[in-house]
Amino acid sequence: MLKDNRPPEYLDVYDEQGNRTGTALRSEVHARGLWHQTFHCWLVRRGEDGKAYAVFQRRSADKDTNPGCFDITVAGHLAAGESVRDAAREMEEEIGWSVPFEELVPFGIVKEESEGEVAGRPVVDREISHVFGCVADVPPAGFRLQREEVAGVYEAEADLLIALMRGEVGAVGAQGAEPDEEGDALRPASATVTADSFVPRDRGYYIRVFRFLRELAFADRGSSEGRENSEGGEGSEGREA
Repeated sequence: MLKDNRPPEYLDVYDEQGNRTGTALRSEVHARGLWHQTFHCWLVRRGEDGKAYAVFQRRSADKDTNPGCFDITVAGHLAAGESVRDAAREMEEEIGWSVPFEELVPFGIVKEESEGEVAGRPVVDREISHVFGCVADVPPAGFRLQREEVAGVYEAEADLLIALMRGEVGAVGAQGAEPDEEGDALRPASATVTADSFVPRDRGYYIRVFRFLRELAFADRGSSEGRENSEGGEGSEGREA
């Protein structure tokens, strides 16, 4: 198991209306179910075959929540005093790749609540997530992964992932890369992805994100499909201003 030598992490905390109420240790935030802010960025690659490939990570087996699950390409908490722009540092930290903040395309703000256990202790996670998308014409092997956080990075057709989350297919094949045994380089990897192998969230959220990424990949080609928030009927979550 990888040892975590990071110093204690403090987060700004908020009430249900989004008003800042103070700061607290990250462990306390999750133990007490305090609202806090996070940065999420989904990457998408334009395939040579004319398809959009959504890029996602596999969480490290050493993560305290949802270990080994597939998840957002890059995500992280906003530390106390940080802005969303500051938190975009997570891109370089987790996958060794980044772009200027201005090149990120806002998806919206999503509020999420989940409950679980970590080391036998109850955890209530209440996040105000600032979600972005970005086109990255980089294959999975072109990233540099932070092993403490990321066990691998994969990509799959956005259309197939939409069908997966709708329950129209049971599994989707994904191609990617993961650290070799020494951890110094990435090696090719493949995975069979199911809806349940992603971090548990409202399936409608995933459907809307993958639609958003599909459109984003070919936005400069005059995509005729509207943004996901103009299409109803896919779950209860939506963008929030």
